[in-house]
Amino acid sequence: MVSLLKKVLKTKQTYDVTLFQTPKFGQWKGYEQVYRLTLTASMHDEVLAAVYRTFNVADLLPEDYKARYVSTGDIVLIDEGVRGQTYYKLCSDGWKKINRLHLR
Repeated sequence: MVSLLKKVLKTKQTYDVTLFQTPKFGQWKGYEQVYRLTLTASMHDEVLAAVYRTFNVADLLPEDYKARYVSTGDIVLIDEGVRGQTYYKLCSDGWKKINRLHLR
């Protein structure tokens, strides 16, 4: 039973990830989609760590990425298809789950 539980917990799945930023750092309204990618991970924490690393290390930035580095206030949408969507906002003390995103 324990080994089955460990196997289930380590199972990786594919996540559709969208990064939202405001046009200027520090704004709290006017979020726009700036990049979309697919990541493989076993849980949301891994996805968020990969997003932070990918968009804050110059050597890892995708060639077609034109926005700024990920910073406080930015939002990530993790879409799991039929399992639903989850939004996270980067706060000064880490990623926090939020209810939804208002695009204006």
